[in-house]
Amino acid sequence: MSRKWLILLPILLVGVALDLATKQLILEYVTLESQIPVIKGFFNVVHFHNRGSAVFGLFASWPLASVRVLFVGTSSLVLVVVAYFWWRLPPGQQLAALGYSLIMAGALGNLVDRVRFGEVVDFLDFYWDRYHFPAFNLADIMICLGAGLLVLVILRETKGVNVSIPV
Repeated sequence: MSRKWLILLPILLVGVALDLATKQLILEYVTLESQIPVIKGFFNVVHFHNRGSAVFGLFASWPLASVRVLFVGTSSLVLVVVAYFWWRLPPGQQLAALGYSLIMAGALGNLVDRVRFGEVVDFLDFYWDRYHFPAFNLADIMICLGAGLLVLVILRETKGVNVSIPV
């Protein structure tokens, strides 16, 4: 089994399982649209459902079934494209393989929500004073970390930036 498979499989299994387990805990124990202060003035656990239409009010007037089809289709396409790039990685690209694996795990976790509910369960709420970062979940963290790793790979390969991260 190649190294990239040894990176992908545990990330997918553990990442998706953790994402879905944390979302299930929120669904069971936190009332919808409520908040539990964890670090006063900085962090709450919340329970929100994100249709994916909050950005600029896009698709806000669409029925949930239509939004579900749009985002399930888009997420599936993204998964296929990212999997293709992962598949085409040459040997020795462990950092890129890790980045793609994290993106796939996060996209798959959110895709499961989209298929089940038509929306994504978000529960991490960071803020400072009156400035709130949009609520997010573990899948979103994996996607951002994966994208960040890919940016580091690109910088290292195109700009000669010395980025040493042991993998």
